[in-house]
Amino acid sequence: MLILLAFIIVFHITSAALLFISTIDNAWWVGDNFSTDVWRMCAVNTSTCMAITDQFREYHSIQAVQATMILSTIFCCVAFLVFILQLFRLKQGERFVLTSIIQLLSCLCVMIAASIYTDRHEELHKSSEYSIEVSEGQYGYSFVLAWIAFTFTLISGVMYLVLRKRK
Repeated sequence: MLILLAFIIVFHITSAALLFISTIDNAWWVGDNFSTDVWRMCAVNTSTCMAITDQFREYHSIQAVQATMILSTIFCCVAFLVFILQLFRLKQGERFVLTSIIQLLSCLCVMIAASIYTDRHEELHKSSEYSIEVSEGQYGYSFVLAWIAFTFTLISGVMYLVLRKRK
């Protein structure tokens, strides 16, 4: 039973780490001489970065991605704290329903963020406000990590729903 508990905790911490990395790191859209994410665009050759502000045409889409990624990270961390609390407070045989609900909210938020970015990436990167041409790129590893985090939080949320507290 202790091994199962350790696996659940490591799996949850891994989900949170993936969410932190995909939210913070600057690699949602990459090219040969640039990398961009939901916060800034950086030119690799000159190592200069430009913040993505409201001067961009599709800034409302970027803000939605920013907000939902931050929410998903917060929900994942709160779910871990609730799990630890429920571990000591639940009676034997009860399920971790509250933890599951919060983790599934985290899953929903990261799915919304990655879906918005997937849908709007063409309009986001054709903006004339960028200092260099960023339309010729591809999805970066932070974007891929966001989808992996979606999968991990979904599995974790379902796992908490099925899990019962034992002695």
